[in-house]
Amino acid sequence: MFGPVRGAWPDDSWKGWWGDDPPYHTPVFVLTHHARAQLDMKGRTRFHFVTGGVESALKQAKEAAGSKDVRIGGGVATIRQCLAAGAIDEMHLAISPVLLGEGEPLFAGINLHQLGFRVVKTTAGENAMHLMISKH
Repeated sequence: MFGPVRGAWPDDSWKGWWGDDPPYHTPVFVLTHHARAQLDMKGRTRFHFVTGGVESALKQAKEAAGSKDVRIGGGVATIRQCLAAGAIDEMHLAISPVLLGEGEPLFAGINLHQLGFRVVKTTAGENAMHLMISKH
């Protein structure tokens, strides 16, 4: 989600999709296979590039958050890894009927009910259905 770069970072010129002042205003831990120096942006956003896997990123994020919540954003592989690690307590899914091709299956082989999740709220939007899913 940080950027369109695949493979090694060609340089440090890419600083994200949002310009000089990202909307986070907090430490952000980016999963990557390629090392990169931390990136300090306006609004107290600091990007840390984590090459040690999801467990390392989660540990660092929890330490940085202290008593606050940790939010996870990412693609299918990241969410599946976090579910497998038991690191997700609730999810907000926005489902939009857009034909995108095959894509990646988010929940294939994962039984959310067995993991203790249930839908706690649904909201129909103009272009998407929003589901709040939480462990009970």
